[in-house]
Amino acid sequence: MILAGDIGGTSARLAYFERRNGRLSVVAERTYRSREQASLESAIEKFITEQNIKVQVACFGIAGPVRDRKVTTPNLPWQIDAAVLERELEIPHVSLLNDLEANAYGLSELADTDYAVLAPGAPHSVGNQAVISAGTGLGEAGLYWDGTSHHPFPCEGGHADFAPTNDLQIELLRYVMKKFGGHVSIERVLSGPGIYNIYQFLRDTGKAEEESWLKDEMTAQDPSALVALNGLSGKSPLCVMALDLLMDIYGAEAGNLALKVMALGGVYIGGGIAPKILPKLQHPRFMQAFRNKGRLGALLEQMPVRVILNDKTALLGAAHVAVSHDAIASEAVTR
Repeated sequence: MILAGDIGGTSARLAYFERRNGRLSVVAERTYRSREQASLESAIEKFITEQNIKVQVACFGIAGPVRDRKVTTPNLPWQIDAAVLERELEIPHVSLLNDLEANAYGLSELADTDYAVLAPGAPHSVGNQAVISAGTGLGEAGLYWDGTSHHPFPCEGGHADFAPTNDLQIELLRYVMKKFGGHVSIERVLSGPGIYNIYQFLRDTGKAEEESWLKDEMTAQDPSALVALNGLSGKSPLCVMALDLLMDIYGAEAGNLALKVMALGGVYIGGGIAPKILPKLQHPRFMQAFRNKGRLGALLEQMPVRVILNDKTALLGAAHVAVSHDAIASEAVTR
């Protein structure tokens, strides 16, 4: 039995998978609020106890850099060690991946219906691929094309510098720099919390007025979700402006990543935010920002751009890696 996890700053999703007819199939799944768990170990132990299934191999995609089978999560007070998980949970083999690396592996398990196409790109385009995912933070990953298959690799591009592209974004940079002090990473403005940072910037600098009804709702509900909801519906001009600015930044950063990994094989927009704001992503504004790279704009026009609609992609990717490691271990035992 395969145990897989997609572990983020907001949610810890765990699932059991089986291989059926060559495809991964979910046997059981549970989502926990990450901050309500003392550690990843306790969440996994709770899931294993609830399901009463013996685990042979496990893999977890985790929001954070993985080094020497260990992760210190930037958005959670957790120290995660694969060796400790193996020992305490009595699992023979545990793998840890960056969560975007898990998303990248998950692409191989998806069907055409799991995507919304923003740009078809050049016909029969092949090459490296890129994944960018705004959620609690901003994740990025690449997939190297060796001429036959893709090989995912992680990166921490979400913590690279925010690069403004116009006067309004320069003003936003100054605002966020003053708010957080010093370095401003791209995830400060391109993530769930980033949506609210943009909203506050537009409000505080007088670009648009905050409606009294919205101000009241902000105190009782998730402000980032409210900005997205009212920006999509058009109910609040301030939220519309905030979402438009987010699209400019999202498109530009997706284009930056595409150039850095030469993603002729496609750019994939993942994460929990993208499917919820799909109508905005489908507006020309996003792709205009994506291609606005001066002399290299024509190159970006050749790259397919798709939104991942399947919210189990990271789980599938983690399970995919667990299956691969299990097959390698079984082959070694046979030999």
